Amino acid sequence: MIKQTDARAIATGRWWRFKVHGLDCQNEVRLLKEVLVPLVGEEELLSFQPKRGLLDVDVEAGIGVEAVIAAVSTTGMTAELQITNAFAEDKADAGGCSGCSGEPTPLEQMLPGRPDSVIFKIHGMDCGDEVAVLKREVGPVVGLGNLSFDLINGRMSVAGASDAVHHAEILKAVERTGMRAELWKEGENSAGAQAEQRRRRIQAALTIASGVLVVAGFAIHVGASGLAAVLHESLGREAHPPLLAMLAYSLAILSAVRYVAPKAILAARRLRPDMNLLMIVAVAGALGIGQWFEAATVAFFFALALALEAWSLGRARRAVAALMDIAPDSARIRDAAGVEKNVPVADVAVGTQVIVPPGGKIPLDGRVVAGTSAVDQAPITGESVPVTVAQGATVFAGTINGMGAIEIITTRPASDTTLARIVRMVDEAQSKRAPTEQWVEHFARIYTPVVMALALAVFLVPPLLLGGSWATWFYQALVLLVIACPCALVISTPVSIVAGLTGAARQGVLVKGGVHLETPARITAIAMDKTGTLTRGRPKVLELIPLGGRDELELLAVAAAIEARSEHPIARAILDAAAERGVDVVPAKSVTALPGKGVVGAIDGREVWVGSPGYLGERLGNAADDALAVQLHRIAVAGLTGIIVGEAESVIGLIAVGDAMRPEARQIVEQLHKLGIAQIVMLTGDGRAPAEAIARDTGVDEVHAELLPEQKVEAIERLVAQHGLVAMVGDGVNDAPAMARAGLGIAMGAIGSDAAIETADIALMQDDLSRLPWLIRHSRATLTVIRQNIGFSLAIKLVFAGLTLLGRASLWGAIAADVGASLLVVLNGMRLVGSDQQVR
Repeated sequence: MIKQTDARAIATGRWWRFKVHGLDCQNEVRLLKEVLVPLVGEEELLSFQPKRGLLDVDVEAGIGVEAVIAAVSTTGMTAELQITNAFAEDKADAGGCSGCSGEPTPLEQMLPGRPDSVIFKIHGMDCGDEVAVLKREVGPVVGLGNLSFDLINGRMSVAGASDAVHHAEILKAVERTGMRAELWKEGENSAGAQAEQRRRRIQAALTIASGVLVVAGFAIHVGASGLAAVLHESLGREAHPPLLAMLAYSLAILSAVRYVAPKAILAARRLRPDMNLLMIVAVAGALGIGQWFEAATVAFFFALALALEAWSLGRARRAVAALMDIAPDSARIRDAAGVEKNVPVADVAVGTQVIVPPGGKIPLDGRVVAGTSAVDQAPITGESVPVTVAQGATVFAGTINGMGAIEIITTRPASDTTLARIVRMVDEAQSKRAPTEQWVEHFARIYTPVVMALALAVFLVPPLLLGGSWATWFYQALVLLVIACPCALVISTPVSIVAGLTGAARQGVLVKGGVHLETPARITAIAMDKTGTLTRGRPKVLELIPLGGRDELELLAVAAAIEARSEHPIARAILDAAAERGVDVVPAKSVTALPGKGVVGAIDGREVWVGSPGYLGERLGNAADDALAVQLHRIAVAGLTGIIVGEAESVIGLIAVGDAMRPEARQIVEQLHKLGIAQIVMLTGDGRAPAEAIARDTGVDEVHAELLPEQKVEAIERLVAQHGLVAMVGDGVNDAPAMARAGLGIAMGAIGSDAAIETADIALMQDDLSRLPWLIRHSRATLTVIRQNIGFSLAIKLVFAGLTLLGRASLWGAIAADVGASLLVVLNGMRLVGSDQQVR
């Protein structure tokens, strides 16, 4: 046991560091905070790194090591003191921890506005009907308002359930539904998950066995009784099938209802009929009137429908998981001793030097420190053209290195790379249900009891009032019970939404929820920032005006020589223009900067200078001619900056510099108009002259210049009043207030900006304006698919409801149609994963 005095001797800096066995995710962090905060007084005195299983406690808290270890043990975890510098292993770039995990809390671990949420992985939750069952069982334990479900990822969020007692009650409540729950741990393949995989394999095998047994029983039955008798052309009671056929049918039914019966029994006990109970009633009813083939067929097709739902959800989950799989699992690092070795990316600390070979995938976000290459950023941004990177350039995990070897210094841990954040946000987006999805769920709640009541009426009314056959109308009532299943309707919408979100992410468009995926299809007006949206956002030489018999290359060579060692944005624009034209730049000598005026230097003993229009009058006085003034006025009216280049007491030319319009901007504006966008407005804080010049060149309908952030918000409010649903496109930071006020906030070029990814409803990861019309097309395609799915699902049910009322429907036909509809709507929805709504 370590004494207090000894412990203080080994505490380095201000922190104790403990290795906590069992600390793996935010759920354990919350448990530890519950027992430790009362001891230390303030949460700020604690720091957690769950991925590394580390707990740091501020020495100033005045708590002893033994007290920490004892408190941790009450949570079921164990702690031991590490005799090391608490932060020696943490690179300076990491920034340390402050009061919580060293990594950002995954957003899907919290309900909106409830940081005390706990996430449970629910094994066996594959259908909206099962979500309803969970709400009925778990709701009374924790409060229905504290529950949130992510059907696609099979997760349940519970707010306010941070203690172990609550956890036990929740687990028991879930078990009563026939499903199983466990605390969710990010990235972990738990024993529960493995058991769930085994259950799915067994379920699939039983479903296949049921189908084979139905076919075998059918063959034996037809051989003995004939096809017409088996398909029950009349409902008169016939002799039972041969014993062997009955055995095959019985085994088929038992195989099919293995995972249905427990849920049906629970529904019956709770007097809350669900689809599982309805199917069991339908199968039992068919057996009761001697329709063995019908009973076995209904059981098999219902089991097949459940398997298809699980498969479709699994496919959607795999589509999202595939986003993360594009990053390699290991990285080749160079340690402090210069030794190269491969290590898992999860073990690579911030500030580690990583070697990326030609053709290899970049394992982590980082900064290039050696080498030059072209990097394919398509996996993150959708950009098809490789980006050239050299020393100082930023690279991202999951992107593909070209033909040059590069070395990088990591800037983020594996859990917080741009790619990891995108995947987390796609996960979170799935729990933000779209309006269509919410409508479908409300519709299903009303639809099922209505159809059940109708089935009862079909059974009772014709025999009692019209003298119909009880057997005939009992059978038709069973058919109505079968087609009452809303699972095909309920599952088709979330699958389509997830497919749309994943398809957008593959194109470099990060959409934060189904509601934002549907919104672009309905916008009627778009407001855009100028700088960085309609323009490139950086100065560019747009015109060269040589004077005094000089040519453009001479003018550019002199200006570049003066600006060769300057980092000013206009200087960089001049140097870029010289490089583009192949001008050899020889830096001038004796260069002197004149703040606010210009730069003076010498080339081959001749004095040369570059200056502003204001410096021209100071330099030449009244010697400046009128023609020069006219040119400068023309440049200013065009919204550009005029730069004067001179030699001694003469002017050798002018350079017009401005924020260049994106070449594709005019075409994009035209495409947006063709897509039905009624008004496109430019909102900018820049001067009116450059704003109007860009507006003329791009063809936007209206321009508002010299706006403060609050004035941009006012402009958005006027647009909303006029057009209703308005989108604001900006950089996600300076335009954040206007983006928040608009119905849809879209951030451009968000790959390098954490703030842009966090603040926007939709983030265009690459700096490509053409993604805007693509987004509108994709949103409309998603809505079209959802409407197709809903319409087709309802049409199938209406057809069979009509056939039932006419006495022409059969059980096996109804269930086969329902399963077929489920499969078709799922496949239709999954098309959105690979859709590429190219702008034509």
